[in-house]
Amino acid sequence: MEGTLIYNYSGASSLVRRDALEELFLAKYSEIHKNTDAPCFFWGNVRQPFILARCLITLSNIVKSSFNLSPFQMALLKDPIVTAGNHRLRFEGFSHCAGVYARIDVLPDGLEGEFIENGTTNVDFNQPMITALGSIRPNEKITLSVGEKEVGLYKEEEKIIERKVPLPAKWIKGLGTVQVYLSESEKRHAFNKIQTQQLFRGMPKGVVKSDYYLIVRGNKPIFSPVKSADAVCIGGLHRLRLLEPLLPYIDYMQVFSHSNMQSTTWQLYMGPIRFSFSLSRECWRGFSGEGAVLESLISEVPDEWIDALDKYAYANQSFNPAMLTLEENLSFSKADNITGRLAAMGLLGYDLDDHEFFYRRLPFKLSRIIGLNPRIKNAEKLIERGKVEILNSNKERTEARIEGTGVHHTVIIEEEKERCTCEWFSKYQGERGPCKHMLAVKKLVNG
Repeated sequence: MEGTLIYNYSGASSLVRRDALEELFLAKYSEIHKNTDAPCFFWGNVRQPFILARCLITLSNIVKSSFNLSPFQMALLKDPIVTAGNHRLRFEGFSHCAGVYARIDVLPDGLEGEFIENGTTNVDFNQPMITALGSIRPNEKITLSVGEKEVGLYKEEEKIIERKVPLPAKWIKGLGTVQVYLSESEKRHAFNKIQTQQLFRGMPKGVVKSDYYLIVRGNKPIFSPVKSADAVCIGGLHRLRLLEPLLPYIDYMQVFSHSNMQSTTWQLYMGPIRFSFSLSRECWRGFSGEGAVLESLISEVPDEWIDALDKYAYANQSFNPAMLTLEENLSFSKADNITGRLAAMGLLGYDLDDHEFFYRRLPFKLSRIIGLNPRIKNAEKLIERGKVEILNSNKERTEARIEGTGVHHTVIIEEEKERCTCEWFSKYQGERGPCKHMLAVKKLVNG
């Protein structure tokens, strides 16, 4: 199956009951092996297991949903990714169409246990485990294991269960893209529990094909089909219904929007657990095709830098661009480029509340992630074949001519405006990232 990664779990996730003790075991898979001796990433108690169970079920519903794919494509299975580090657990995943991104953050106050190893892994979300999560009751105590730690209380006969899991490449690609959008988002609204529930009760029924806008009248937030000043634009509003099962348990909600309205993020707060829910601009446009990371991938970062930053961030479970700027005597623009490239490569996630990136290396090889951007590869081919001619270039303006199939394209890059004569640019006007011709020119000029 083209564009799909197939991998196996050696075991299955399960919830095991032994008298008054319940233990939730999440089987892991990763192409990256930082420390093969560690039996698992985290082992300990969850202080609000009922809320976490509801969040995990909602996350499961999201990764099983699609808003633009056929039933055949929806038959693919996808499992969430878990990051353990900095005294917290983060579960994240996409809808099948890669247009809805969700993440559960279990903060330090929500955990009581041992982080045996820092890292990121896929976890097996099978139906029996989801069913078992639904049976967890309020105030019930469970022990959570992310990995393969065995405990005598529920040790069973050893067996190997191979479950082949297809993971579409665009899902992996989207996990890098969405972090760039989050870093460019800002908080627009905060609503208490009552306001949030009233807002969702006023959501129109059925599939909403036209844009809607989040506006506030007095103290009341509403969804409106009419745009007004300071409104937040929402494409595919009906996708928000995936959040409805969590609304009875929230303390409050915050809404963030991308600076160019290319995404919105709805963050629910439930004590020490946060649930983030991001929507792409349109139902049919997933985050994987937006091209947000392409600008970051133009500038090359030496392999030794990647390796050093990877080791540093892995050890500290944090990433501070300001410290990088000072320690390596870099310009802020260079640090921003490196940060964007690391996020595009799956080495960083973004925390909206902390306004900073956090380290999380996706459990896939870097070469696989970098290879998921065909526009970058096509731009490099144009340069290699000598198809790009720089007509003039200075700080204010760059003009270039690119030889195509039976046609020549003109690229003009100015401080405030970029344009190309190709069909891609004419169709999207830069909303879905630069075309391959712009990328080739920028790579050649900046190289």
